[in-house]
Amino acid sequence: MRILVLFGLAGFLAQLVDGTLGMAFGVTSTTTLVALGTTPAVASAAVHLAEVGTTLASGAAHWRFKNIDWRTVGILAVPGAVGAVIGAYVLTSLSTEFAEVWITTILLLLGLYVLIRFAFLKLGKLITDKRPGAKFLGPLGLIAGFVDATGGGGWGPVATTTLLSSGRLEPRKVIGSVDTSEFIVALAASIGFFFSLSSEHDLNYTVVLGLMLGGVIAAPIAAWLVKLVPPRVLGAAAGGLIVFTNARTLLNSADASGAVITIAYVAIVLLWAAGLFAAIRSVLTEKRMNVLAGEDDGPARDEDQQKVTS
Repeated sequence: MRILVLFGLAGFLAQLVDGTLGMAFGVTSTTTLVALGTTPAVASAAVHLAEVGTTLASGAAHWRFKNIDWRTVGILAVPGAVGAVIGAYVLTSLSTEFAEVWITTILLLLGLYVLIRFAFLKLGKLITDKRPGAKFLGPLGLIAGFVDATGGGGWGPVATTTLLSSGRLEPRKVIGSVDTSEFIVALAASIGFFFSLSSEHDLNYTVVLGLMLGGVIAAPIAAWLVKLVPPRVLGAAAGGLIVFTNARTLLNSADASGAVITIAYVAIVLLWAAGLFAAIRSVLTEKRMNVLAGEDDGPARDEDQQKVTS
């Protein structure tokens, strides 16, 4: 029961981040499992099995709030599923030691990307009249699905950030469409792991159930919060946590000295703090600009109203 509650809380927090950013459920959950000593292939399999439930609930919630572009979902999901199956077979064929280094490195890089992306970079210019096509979405889905399965996460960081950067779809529909298409990807990855994992790799279904239940509960809340919570702050916080956790795993596996570990931790914490500061400052600056823009438009709107009434 304790394991169920603990991983239910982990799933809730991971889905809360994922549903508002369009990424990080797999990265966050897999980071937790690997840090607790779970083998990479089993960790990725458990997370993807849990994601079958969480992504279904998330997709339904985003559909309820009209955050989905179904054309994007249809084109993105199929190559994503193919990439996920290939990735599942690749990960299970690697040795345990190499797989742990591989998956931890990918998770660290993805966490670093999330931190930098939301803290220091522009989130993309909105262009709602130019929707993404098959030539763009097909390769994106294939690569994102492969990275997702081999890295225990990555569908959101690859697909969401690429779509946001392209400016071809409004942000809330990017998040909703990526989250919804992830259901097919998670299902395909789970099937791939089911056939590729040997009998000696036992899944802890209590962990899977906990992650799934927590994620399902958080899904509608996250879909609602996507319009309220500043994504910069949440992304910077989640990215820093992912970087810190996976750096710790890599340093321990490399038997780094105490001095090296201390220097690395200090550098990560400083980067994390700088990212949070930059994210909060950007949010406050954007709010001030919006207020000033509203004040500047006020007289114009008053004149227009006077013309209409006259």
